[in-house]
Amino acid sequence: MALLNSLFSGVSGLQNLQSMMDVIGNNIANVDTIGFKSSRVTFSDTFNQLIKSGTSPTESTGGTNSFQVGLGMKINSIDRNWNQGTFQTTGISTDLALQGPGMFILNSNGQNFYSRAGAFIFDANGKLVDPQNGAVVQGKVANGLGQIPQGTTTQDIVVDKNLKLPAIKTQNVSWGGNLQSSSPTIATNTVNLTDSLAGTTPYNAPASTTDIPIVGKDGTNYTLKVSYTQSSGTWTPSYTVYDSKGVALTTQPTATPALSALTFNSTGNCTNSPVTIASADNNISFSLDFSKITLAASSTNSTSIPAIVNQGNTEAPVNGSVSIYDSLGNAHTLSVQFDHAYGSTWNWKVSVPSTDGGTFTGATSGTVTFDPNGQIQSITQGGVTVPGIPPIPQITYNPGNGAEAQPINLNFGSGTAGITQTSLSSQVAALKQDGSASATLTNLNIDQYGNVVGVFSNGNSRTLAQVMIATFTNPNALVSAGSNMYSVAANSGDPLINAPGESSATTIQSGALEQSNVDLSQEFTNMIVSQRGFEANAKVVTTSDQLLQDITNLVR
Repeated sequence: MALLNSLFSGVSGLQNLQSMMDVIGNNIANVDTIGFKSSRVTFSDTFNQLIKSGTSPTESTGGTNSFQVGLGMKINSIDRNWNQGTFQTTGISTDLALQGPGMFILNSNGQNFYSRAGAFIFDANGKLVDPQNGAVVQGKVANGLGQIPQGTTTQDIVVDKNLKLPAIKTQNVSWGGNLQSSSPTIATNTVNLTDSLAGTTPYNAPASTTDIPIVGKDGTNYTLKVSYTQSSGTWTPSYTVYDSKGVALTTQPTATPALSALTFNSTGNCTNSPVTIASADNNISFSLDFSKITLAASSTNSTSIPAIVNQGNTEAPVNGSVSIYDSLGNAHTLSVQFDHAYGSTWNWKVSVPSTDGGTFTGATSGTVTFDPNGQIQSITQGGVTVPGIPPIPQITYNPGNGAEAQPINLNFGSGTAGITQTSLSSQVAALKQDGSASATLTNLNIDQYGNVVGVFSNGNSRTLAQVMIATFTNPNALVSAGSNMYSVAANSGDPLINAPGESSATTIQSGALEQSNVDLSQEFTNMIVSQRGFEANAKVVTTSDQLLQDITNLVR
């Protein structure tokens, strides 16, 4: 009987080491299988035959141990190694690799399976599938606004390759940049008269060649005409301001202090102090300077010398432009122009080229006033202060091509994030606008959070779907279903479904595949151990057989 026990023990070793070789062979066979997780075998002994029971110690004798003979070995477990495999870059956007413990969710014929292999494609119906078996990748499909629904309910990931984005009319335009504080102003601030007076004939400069163009703070053009009358050798100046059509203003700007007769020193230079000519109704305010007027000995009055305006400075407007879109998707160029009115106040106005067509409703100009820190303090539009913090003027553009009228908010920003007035050079640009032309889907990308992002021909992008992942409390209990897929089993626990990278520790790498985690050096070592163990157990069987033969021969 004892020889039979050794025979059976050897046979159990042969059988189970053969199973170990089967596992090793399967691991090696799948060394290049994407997402494959290697397996290992552990063994345990079987029942032991009790030869003699042990005894407890007494007062006079010691205790004895039990005698047992083992009856062989058995497979204790076959476990998978779920360690992370290395990534191989493929450059194909639908090739996905998982970094972390999660698994892709695939649905085949109404049943969910789970896999680490992410070699997917979009089929003819736009479904993201495993091409070897047609199982559909599960996740969530975004709504028309690109928003992913909440919850853990999954569905087939489907993307319409013929998807088009409708045109979106521009409603908001944000601007940024700087307006140089030392820029010349558009408004006339100084007029230096350069006339030469002599003789006794009254001198009427405006009636001849010295009409003086001036500009109000709001950019309106006017004409200043200065006249001189002579009485008993004393010259007294007067002025009249005309609008752009040559009509004298109904209410003339006032002079502070009032104009008085001119006085000259011994060299013939005028000694009168400058006076301020101002009109709040017409936004006019400038200094009339007489210091360059001379009293000549000649009896002929000179009328050919022009006045010097703004001390020779020329204001240059600061322009910015952006393409905006109407409700039909047509592009129009919206331009904003800033002119330095005076001090910390700038005039702004918007326009579109005449070739674009269209008209504006309401005021399209106003002022921007900056505080001592160079940040926007207030904005007016059409003479009315714009409310809000920050104040945002709104214009209404009528494209005139069948598209609907569209209000457009002009956000000049706040603090240092918008348009500022500092010593830096002037430059204004549009930071963003929220309109777009109609567009077709041109490309698909998948980010680390599983978002399937569509890139459209107008450069915009939109989230179309999201790949979801599942994790298990005990992945070793999953049952292999072939084709790199696993199914839920009794001891695996229910799948915990999450979005990658959020409540899950798993993220997705697009354009890469996870390789098999089989370690060939370890498998070859295990193969040697298995082979030697098999040889040793085979020797036990043959030796036991020889002993049985010898016993049989005793009766001859």
